Amino acid sequence: MLLSDERDELGAIGRRLADTGLVVGSSGNISVRSGDLVAVTPGGMRLDRMEPADCPVVTLAGRVVEGERAPSSETPMHLALYEATQAVAIVHTHSTYGVVVATTMSELPPVHYGTLLLGGVVKVAEYATYGTPELAANVRVAMAGGMRAALLANHGGVAIGRDLDEAFENARLLEWLCGVYVRARAIGEPRVLTEEELAKVAERGLAPPGFPAP
Repeated sequence: MLLSDERDELGAIGRRLADTGLVVGSSGNISVRSGDLVAVTPGGMRLDRMEPADCPVVTLAGRVVEGERAPSSETPMHLALYEATQAVAIVHTHSTYGVVVATTMSELPPVHYGTLLLGGVVKVAEYATYGTPELAANVRVAMAGGMRAALLANHGGVAIGRDLDEAFENARLLEWLCGVYVRARAIGEPRVLTEEELAKVAERGLAPPGFPAP
């Protein structure tokens, strides 16, 4: 079976996403790249019930080379990010606080310096219908400049990593940052960190880990 270890990892991360509430039912999708092939979660299936054989393998052009199930409808977005970044893994969620921020803001205000671990101030990609080339293009724009995560307007969030575990942790951090902002707004107007304040934190060495050379 092609990418057997990677497909097994997809199931493990799918269960972690469900256990932490970052996905509900069949919402969200995950992928991992190995060379010129990508293992991706299938469309319309609960992520906590996947077996390795349920996850199809596609080329970077989107052609299915192994698997009985159809790839996730968001596969074009995953492939666009692999083309535009050095990501090895991608996690897309419909997490609660991420969706709340993505329906109301054009970016996630930097109320905590942890945003630097995602590459800086997280942008909200312009809305487009799910699974379309337009959405994939909009997400690429929001992820430009070395970002590790973005929000998708009226939709959810996406995070990348050097492996599936890192992509999962970036998705979890994104949801935590969104949750902090939403809760802060409930009791007052959050104080937003300035560019100078973020720059001083960056000088102390807080930055996302680098990707391996292509």
